[in-house]
Amino acid sequence: MEGYQRPCDEVGFNADEAHNIVKECVDGVLGGNDYNENNINQWTASIVEQSITHLVKLGKAYKYIVTCAVVQRSPYGFHTASSCFWDTTSDGTCTIRWENRTMNCI
Repeated sequence: MEGYQRPCDEVGFNADEAHNIVKECVDGVLGGNDYNENNINQWTASIVEQSITHLVKLGKAYKYIVTCAVVQRSPYGFHTASSCFWDTTSDGTCTIRWENRTMNCI
């Protein structure tokens, strides 16, 4: 059928879809918690593992890289940067910024 494109033939990374998935994972792990350095390793591992699991379930032909940093909130702020080299027609990125009164997560 001319002009028909199956969902699995979609071209380009859907940043909104990835953002929603990862945000739900972050909310599920960190929501309702206060910063506790004893839980950081478990929290970050859970966020990364859950995010990858849910992204892979989309069935898209992508390789995913998920990183997570959780820091205690301070008056000095938290700054981060990243850089990538890729095919801009099909690859992409999304960044989730999450915070509560005691911690920040990127």
